[in-house]
Amino acid sequence: MVVREIALLSRDVLPMIDEAAARVYSVVTETPLMPLPSGTRGLGAAFAKLEQLQVTGSFKLRGATNKLMSLTKRQAAAGVITSSTGNHGLGVATAAKMLGIDAEVFLSAQVTSAKRDRIRHCGARVRIVGADPLAAEVAARAAAAESGRTYVSPYNDPYVVAGQGTIAVELMRQAPDLDAVFIATGGGGLISGIGSYLRHAAPHAEIIGCWPENSPVLYECIRAGRIFEAPESKTLSESTAGGVEEGSITFDLCREVMHRGVLVTEAEILDAMRWGHGQSWAVEGASGVALAACFKESARYANKKVVVLICGGNPSPAIAALLGPTPLDPTSG
Repeated sequence: MVVREIALLSRDVLPMIDEAAARVYSVVTETPLMPLPSGTRGLGAAFAKLEQLQVTGSFKLRGATNKLMSLTKRQAAAGVITSSTGNHGLGVATAAKMLGIDAEVFLSAQVTSAKRDRIRHCGARVRIVGADPLAAEVAARAAAAESGRTYVSPYNDPYVVAGQGTIAVELMRQAPDLDAVFIATGGGGLISGIGSYLRHAAPHAEIIGCWPENSPVLYECIRAGRIFEAPESKTLSESTAGGVEEGSITFDLCREVMHRGVLVTEAEILDAMRWGHGQSWAVEGASGVALAACFKESARYANKKVVVLICGGNPSPAIAALLGPTPLDPTSG
């Protein structure tokens, strides 16, 4: 595991985000900011940042692309290795293919065959290791060390954090007067990147971390002031589930940039996902977490300009089945 020696601060990440914004758009798409229907759940001026429209269906492409573009020629020639529950693997595989870099993705047995096939289709080799994500990560790190390849962390890497921060650069063009942004939070890479940029570019804006009540690991770590293994149970927000790596750079960054944390129930997540599905959006559980938190806090932000990040649209088949047929599907009714 990576051990943090010096805390990374938002001011350290800021120039890295500007560098990322100058290079990632040969792979990454600038995603639209869409207004929510007037009066949605009591909100005033509310907008959704549609990251599910990335070619991989998730914001993870940003961080993966920036990391791979930061490699030296020697590192790129050696190839990269990563572990993932799905979206990060898709991001690494897609960026690697477009940049001509060999990639291998370690997945646990928990990852669905549909996600495995998508990652393979993107050009990466897939290796199934262990019964859970931690086992896959440990194996991937060991393989990277043995082979001389670069391990690409899903969140515990400044280049990955900076890549995710390019969302904030776009927000400053699209909604420079925003008052708050709701961000689903797992390992903390997304909120660290966005928050690091907005803390300096829009210091008036609230950075709100959003978690499922069933899996609030980083939230509890921040409250306790240390990283530990907090208890979890099953959640619809599959991509934010799991622990936080000891020594992760995102721990200090989150504590610095986040103003508030909001917890939501599984019922609230499902309700929000169904609402987003009704807008003809592809939504996964993590997107539902941010939406649910925004809806839950609507009275507090009724007269403010808020953005909710729709971070991904790749639900597992079992969760997708809970949402019903796609509204645009002519066979749906």
